Amino acid sequence: MSQENQEQSPDVWMLNMRRGTFEEAWKHSDAVLKERAGKPCWHWPRHFQYIWDGSSLEGKRVLVRCYHGLGDTIQFIRFAPMLKAIAKEVIVWAQAPLIPLLETVEGIDRLLPLHDGTPEVEYDVDVEIMELTHIFRTTLETIPSKIPYLEVEPMPLAVDKRRLSVGLVWKPGDWEPRRSIPFHFFAPLAELKDIQFYILQANAAENGWQEGFGINPGEFSLYDYARVIRSLDLVITVDSMPAHLAGALNVPVWTLLHHQADWRWMDHREDSPWYPTMRLFRQEQEDDWAGVIQRVKVELEKLRKEVQVDSI
Repeated sequence: MSQENQEQSPDVWMLNMRRGTFEEAWKHSDAVLKERAGKPCWHWPRHFQYIWDGSSLEGKRVLVRCYHGLGDTIQFIRFAPMLKAIAKEVIVWAQAPLIPLLETVEGIDRLLPLHDGTPEVEYDVDVEIMELTHIFRTTLETIPSKIPYLEVEPMPLAVDKRRLSVGLVWKPGDWEPRRSIPFHFFAPLAELKDIQFYILQANAAENGWQEGFGINPGEFSLYDYARVIRSLDLVITVDSMPAHLAGALNVPVWTLLHHQADWRWMDHREDSPWYPTMRLFRQEQEDDWAGVIQRVKVELEKLRKEVQVDSI
């Protein structure tokens, strides 16, 4: 996300990103880039900091700083091959749990674990990973489309091939609590036959899960978590890291969105140009998770019948 200092005029950038008129968003970002020249931002929280100063990346040693969430890094690491095509070296300073996964991404020369200090590496130009959309002036038509761009082997699970295997995630991180769905809303899904649910929610019991609904395969490293996702037919998740992970792995994923969803899912879409295997289920009214789950239930029943027909 080229979110550069949006607080000066957030509506212009946000409106165009939601509409899909990215070219107009970059014009706004160009103006912000000029306005902020020479103004420090290191005293801000790290996820608010802008990095890129407009310098060319051609033939340079480029340090990519991953200052946002795990899902953000997963979404925008897809630009690494494009960056490598013009840069002398691509160095990615990323969240430590992601590094084994990022080792499978094309175009990265060096991976360093992110920490609160300074990067102990020589570089010519640095960028924040979400600034790459602006740097490459991305449009809906030019979003890097090589999917999957993360590669893992499926984890062997005791999967009944006659049943749909579906992962569930209902609580994201704490920065936007409206994304979270209280687990009891998922109860109608337990009524469906021939579907095996896998509980992919971290700290599931603490977050409302009750034994008897689905299989909880336990806690995993992020790399093994990706392997579990690769073994499933479908992931159903709130707007959180697992949505990006499933999409980057080319696994079908249904993402459940609150009424005022994040800009990256745009407005009035049921699909995502970022992830070809993703469907979006939006609240039609504020806080109406029951309606979202009812639509998911209907679509799951359709999918179950399709799978049964295909297996005959």
